[in-house]
Amino acid sequence: MTEQARSVSDMSADELAQACAQSMWANDSASQHMGMKLEAVTAGTATLSMVVKDFMTNGHDICHGGFVFTLADSAFAFACNGYNQNAVAQHCAVSFLLPVKSGETLTAVAREINRSGRSGIYDIRVTRDDGETVAEFRGHSRTVKGTHLPVQD
Repeated sequence: MTEQARSVSDMSADELAQACAQSMWANDSASQHMGMKLEAVTAGTATLSMVVKDFMTNGHDICHGGFVFTLADSAFAFACNGYNQNAVAQHCAVSFLLPVKSGETLTAVAREINRSGRSGIYDIRVTRDDGETVAEFRGHSRTVKGTHLPVQD
């Protein structure tokens, strides 16, 4: 039986997060086009990775910050959408700490800091191959109408 065939109410929190992630991933053309991989999802957390390609580098021959931001933003999205309630970014901020070269793999790990009412706060750390942190991202989420999986009564 697939996760979506099971009733949402019968799933554990981690199973629900994974089923929501599978539903979102199926429609996430941007993350897939950039070569991101959805490595892990649990309730309130997500890990995504991406190999930096030549087309992602800027005039300094380092990864353009927009691509680092996008990886962190995607990890944020999967972390805050694991409760079967559509959630969007309300505010995001990033601090870039170290440069990244073409060919390096970036990994973004998102973790929930607080979730209350319709709002959530998530911290995302982006590291490169050598384990060094290249960026710190904080995202504020807001739930909106809709669910990822059908809710059965």
